[in-house]
Amino acid sequence: MNDKELMALSSENIMNTYKRFPIVLVKGEGPKVWDINGREYLDFVAGIAVCNLGHCHPQVVAALKKQAEELFHVSNLYYIETQIKLAKLLTDNSFADKAFFCNSGAEANEAAIKLARKYAHENLGADKFELITMKDSFHGRTMATITATGQEKFQFGFTPLLDGFKYVPFNDLQALESAISVKTCGIMLEPVQGEGGVIIPDDRYLAKVREICDRHDILLIVDEVQTGIGRTGRLFAYEHSGIEPDIMTLAKALGNGFPVGAMLAKDEIAKAFTPGNHASTFGGNPLAMAAGYAAVSAILQEGVLDNCRKMGEYFLTQLKKLQGKYRIINAVRGKGLMLACALDIEGADIVNECMKRGLLINCTGGKTLRFVPPLVINRNDIDRAIGILDNVLEGR
Repeated sequence: MNDKELMALSSENIMNTYKRFPIVLVKGEGPKVWDINGREYLDFVAGIAVCNLGHCHPQVVAALKKQAEELFHVSNLYYIETQIKLAKLLTDNSFADKAFFCNSGAEANEAAIKLARKYAHENLGADKFELITMKDSFHGRTMATITATGQEKFQFGFTPLLDGFKYVPFNDLQALESAISVKTCGIMLEPVQGEGGVIIPDDRYLAKVREICDRHDILLIVDEVQTGIGRTGRLFAYEHSGIEPDIMTLAKALGNGFPVGAMLAKDEIAKAFTPGNHASTFGGNPLAMAAGYAAVSAILQEGVLDNCRKMGEYFLTQLKKLQGKYRIINAVRGKGLMLACALDIEGADIVNECMKRGLLINCTGGKTLRFVPPLVINRNDIDRAIGILDNVLEGR
């Protein structure tokens, strides 16, 4: 079938939950992808901050092939070797003592919400069940996680939402402190708001939030679904602030494209979960764990974090040059290779024109161009992307 036939077949058989671009991607390698017609694109979406090692990274591919020949799935009724290895790799390189594995970021955040409530119920009192989250945040698409998400557009049509959530402005410590009540059991936030437009808080913000949590004896849950596994130049974004959360969630880049999520916690908190409290049939399956172990190992061993920091600084500098050239860019911001250009106009046409010229980017919030390329990109990749964006912006 050609691309038009496949797109027509998609419309006939797949629910209309995505506004898709009119290309059928069939192959990827490193920071590049190709469509069914053989056209090459530079991928600065990377599956929405998923393929941090680029497409079809040899180490991840080899791990999946090897595991696929040995064992796909058993059940969490039994010990799983690859799961144990990935759990140790994550806890050895983070604040956490224990891991729970699932299949997505939404599932990881569901698990975090449940663990926080269970811990509070057993240790802080049955009346402590409320979570404070941030306006313009994004935590997932399940009922609990869209309730946690501080954006009404994701909640529209799905009311009534769950009880027990409050929202305050991101990066506003006074509002956060004022929202805490006798019912509060925790604060849940992203170190950098991704879907909110790559919003980066003040340098001391996360440390001050940690102090607030300690003072009120409540939990700090850090959603690193998008920022985790190297995206900001550290393995985890909370490391930039020199603090430790109580609970952290991961997904996206954890399997470099293979579906896997995780919720990590300190031992004292993790003890609140006992057999029967929470589970996942496919969570922690051998294939996903093999992909995760290979991906995290490669991030740690191949100089990827150093490259992310260096290329992130270079990319940010080049974007700021475009800002100086084009008045429609009102802000440029970023940390590592999680960057954005905030525009005075709608960004959809710019995204489409970049795609026509061989560059894949996306737009969040209507007016913010987001760039989350693989962490293995080089200066030539960035220069090519900047050149395309420059051509598209010219005359607007």
